[in-house]
Amino acid sequence: MYGDAQITMGHYAVFDQAMPVETLPVAEVCRSLGSGLGGLSAHEAGARLVRFGPNAIAVAGKRSLLPKFLANFTHLMALLLWIAGVVAFFARMPQLAASIWAVNVINGTFSFWQEYKAEKATEAMRRLLDEKAIVVRDGVVLQVESISIVPGDVLVLGEGCRVCADARLIESADLRLDQSNLTGESRSVLKTHGEVSCRGMSRLEIPNVIFAGTSVVSGTGKGVVHATGMDTEFGKIAGFTQGIAEELCPLQREMRRVTRVVTVIAVCSGCVFFLLAVTMAGLSWAAGILFGLGMVVAFVPEGLLPTVTLSLAMGVQRMARRNALVKRLSAVETLGCASVICTDKTGTLTQNEMTVREIWLPGAPDGGSLRVTGAGYAPDGVMRRGGEVVAASPGGGLHGLLVSAGLCTNARLQPPGDGRSRWTAVGDPTEAALRVAALKAGIDLATEEQGSPRLRELPFDSRRRRMSTVHRGDGEILVHAKGAPREILELCDRMLMNGVEQPLDESARVRVMAVTDGYARSGLRVLGVARRAMRGDGAMLDGPGRLSTGDIETAMTFLGLMAMMDPPRPEVQEAVATCRRAGIRIIMITGDYGLTAESVARRIGVIRDGRARIVSGADLDTMDEGALDEALSGEVIFARATPEHKLRIVAALQRTGHVVAVTGDGVNDAPAIKKADIGIAMGVSGTDVAKEAADVILTDDNFATIVSAIEEGRAVFANIKKFTTYIFTSNTPEAVPFILFALSGGRIPLALNVMHILAVDLGTDLLPALGLGAEKAEPGLMDRPPRSPRDHVITPGLLVRAYLFLGPLQSLAVMTAFYFLYWTNGHWGEWLDLPSSGPLYESATAMALACVVTTQIGNLFAQRTERVSSFQVPAFGNRFLWLGVASELAVIAVIVHWPPAQRVVGTGSFALFNWVFLFAWAPLLLLADEVRKWMLRRMEKTKHTGVSS
Repeated sequence: MYGDAQITMGHYAVFDQAMPVETLPVAEVCRSLGSGLGGLSAHEAGARLVRFGPNAIAVAGKRSLLPKFLANFTHLMALLLWIAGVVAFFARMPQLAASIWAVNVINGTFSFWQEYKAEKATEAMRRLLDEKAIVVRDGVVLQVESISIVPGDVLVLGEGCRVCADARLIESADLRLDQSNLTGESRSVLKTHGEVSCRGMSRLEIPNVIFAGTSVVSGTGKGVVHATGMDTEFGKIAGFTQGIAEELCPLQREMRRVTRVVTVIAVCSGCVFFLLAVTMAGLSWAAGILFGLGMVVAFVPEGLLPTVTLSLAMGVQRMARRNALVKRLSAVETLGCASVICTDKTGTLTQNEMTVREIWLPGAPDGGSLRVTGAGYAPDGVMRRGGEVVAASPGGGLHGLLVSAGLCTNARLQPPGDGRSRWTAVGDPTEAALRVAALKAGIDLATEEQGSPRLRELPFDSRRRRMSTVHRGDGEILVHAKGAPREILELCDRMLMNGVEQPLDESARVRVMAVTDGYARSGLRVLGVARRAMRGDGAMLDGPGRLSTGDIETAMTFLGLMAMMDPPRPEVQEAVATCRRAGIRIIMITGDYGLTAESVARRIGVIRDGRARIVSGADLDTMDEGALDEALSGEVIFARATPEHKLRIVAALQRTGHVVAVTGDGVNDAPAIKKADIGIAMGVSGTDVAKEAADVILTDDNFATIVSAIEEGRAVFANIKKFTTYIFTSNTPEAVPFILFALSGGRIPLALNVMHILAVDLGTDLLPALGLGAEKAEPGLMDRPPRSPRDHVITPGLLVRAYLFLGPLQSLAVMTAFYFLYWTNGHWGEWLDLPSSGPLYESATAMALACVVTTQIGNLFAQRTERVSSFQVPAFGNRFLWLGVASELAVIAVIVHWPPAQRVVGTGSFALFNWVFLFAWAPLLLLADEVRKWMLRRMEKTKHTGVSS
């Protein structure tokens, strides 16, 4: 049916973006694509499907499950533990080797499982295009799988259809599309099929080309496909997004640093004490290796990584309860150090539901302005002048305005039902808002439409900036018009004042425009409304001698103004205020107009300076990096931004040291979402590409949820520092027995051996540390600035507190308990050359091990706060702490008194009265740390007083 040359030209049109399909006549476009009004033949469609591939968005190549699984077992600390287990095995301590290896297996498996579950939870969101499409093939209209659409197919478009490929329009009738997924703008766009000059237009502004991923708001049309799959604008953005490499988040980078620091400390300690054991204690090389291994095990916090993983998992669960689905465990903490949130406007900060807020009637009292209550598409609200409700009486100015505006629309409202939980709109949001306003006034537009049926429509276009509809009235023809106030005024020679038509003089025109400007400065979108009654019947609208547009839109009567806005989400203003207190900047990046964006930004508190800077996409194109950095240093709004612009802004913020969170819902937001340190997509209104690129998905599309997630992230990092200090503190009493053994030449028996250390790190310390990971955010956490990415979990202060302050105190208690057992069994006053084997020695080591546990109880409660007194925190505010205490006491009781556990760990039981001695040491670390906190508060108070004076 088609020649090879035509197919070749079709191939050229698909892959050579220089071919100007928008400037060619319809016949030339069809010829170049080897198609026509009758579409392709079934045979040709099949051949092209083989040639061009399926019409689908390719999912970026991902690692298989096996490499992902193995990655959890091959990081530095895991490798260190594998090696330690091997050494223990060859040292003939298989139980030690098995315990160390079990740490890696449990932690790696748990980490993999958490992230695997998160990925599975989002796989259902990967459907990128509708499953069905309507096309013309062999001259017949039929429904096919959208994945089988090929270049040259003729798409049939109707209201509610989703466009599944890029196409050049060949027919159109009042066709309007919602392109917000690609542009971020909520307004519908009129599309026409004639050839145009695209000079000064962006690709997405071309009126005779439609794009995959958009949807038909109203009207009908046909288009011949010229790009499918990854060659569509939708596909290019998806491919652009997939091409952005994932980078390590702050917590991942920090845990790598922690691993390196711990590894260096542990290995160096092991090497030093291996030499001391061989040279000073006279141990053999084999015994020295085992001794050095003990020091490595003592300084490697085997429970740290499992505790971090479990803490993050608990954070994920808490965030899920607050409507935030986290796809990556580490993303929880990354939110906590976010210093900038780059956010879209429409649908993120606003509700994406236009609402009439003000109505102005000429000649009405109090300046003629009525305030309309209610928001969204639900017809709940009234018109008020001052405190009085104003009725729309038939024949009055308000009634006439609302009827004319409502009849001059193509949108429809849908009440709750059929799976809808609330009122929704089909069609242009602006037109839907006009119909809602009429319903609020008690006007039944369906009855009005029946009594005044439409005869003709003069559609809106960017040149006329207005729309008119012509209706049959009672013995007359009625024309209703709405549009930009200035353009509507140009059609009018009269205005309706208090129900009476009066001449529209120049002073009245000036007043109308002054009111319009006042509304615009408040961020409202203003429409003028007019009507005209003509003598005649419907015959004057059809046929060779029918009236022209100019004949119809003339000598009209101006009825008034309707001002509307896409209202901010009600919770956003408080969330923005919280971000300001927390030192987090919010930068709006939108595809909308700058003045509209600025008004919304000021309304919700994003912008507070008197002279905020508005940077358009065209301005950004002319900026070098220095100019962009300067713009980002102050309060700024980016308008008319493309995906490339958003990506550049995010990269500039990251280059200057910011941790950037990006929120959005459209395909146009996806590249920036993926590039950001933390990408956040809207779960309800968001596109699948945005969700795929994101780290966090908001299941309620609520900007305030981001603030809750940031607070949760900050609490997670604070809690990681708390249990890190808790775990590191016990490393000192674990190491001190080895130090004393080496320095005494072996004359002081080892109070703790390697199995005892593992019993603490993996048995008694793990659940209490996890309890610290469940601590709630401390009061005032969101009143502090975000932490710098250069701030570390392991700081000099943390090491001093753990190793040089609390650790030595705990070591003193542990060694005292060790000797206490000897002294109460007939070895009073002896320090050296005590029995280093046998039942008495095993009981003494059990006393030392139990003392580590009891003193850790006090340490546990000391770590709940950093500077505030622990006694100011509700004692039972965290039930996980008490469960941790109960678990560690149960574990140590089993290790000390149950024979099978004694044989594995190497302990012996002791008399029950010794527990009284052990519990007497429990408050030691808590009270000592209270003194430290008191001194810190005093120093801060003195410093603050000195600064104030």
